[in-house]
Amino acid sequence: MFDDRTDAGNRLAAELERRGLEADIVLGIPRGALPVARPVADALGAELDIVVARKMGAPNNPELALGAVASDGSTRYNDDLIDRLDVSETYLEEIRDEEAENARLKADRYRETDGMPDLRGKRVVVVDDGVATGATATACLRQVQEADADTIVLAVPVGSPQSIESLEREADEVIALRTPQNFRAVGQFYREFGQVTDEEAMAYLEG
Repeated sequence: MFDDRTDAGNRLAAELERRGLEADIVLGIPRGALPVARPVADALGAELDIVVARKMGAPNNPELALGAVASDGSTRYNDDLIDRLDVSETYLEEIRDEEAENARLKADRYRETDGMPDLRGKRVVVVDDGVATGATATACLRQVQEADADTIVLAVPVGSPQSIESLEREADEVIALRTPQNFRAVGQFYREFGQVTDEEAMAYLEG
């Protein structure tokens, strides 16, 4: 059990240091990952930036994720759910384009410069506050892959065993402090797991 996201970040940072991990840049997934990513970036002496993805909601049920799309259009679909709901290709294209644009707008709001930082040849650590379905993390990792990073590590405090296993196909290494079999939701493993506002998240980017 983690006290809060900062506690989780400190513990994750300690584990990465113990492993001797080196990084040029740490990318947090807004908003909730920024309090986790800040201690990691500080411990590794790396720049902190963001990688953004948005969930794609199902028709008439936006909370039900059909997948996720990153700000560059990198996408991860939940094919089983799409087939079960018989979602049309037209709807998928529309929701993908809409949420990709929302992700771009969010990324621009957080950054002073346009677009992703130059990741070519860099050692990148992507941080989230936890992994449930893995859709958002997958879309983010694919965006980093497209940016020609040298190595990509996903580091999270907690995740479902099935999602963590799936994500190992998307990154060079996945580090999760906990992968409990009784996983139901990320917040289950935090004593304090309140919403992080955009303003709070952006303050972590400033150091």
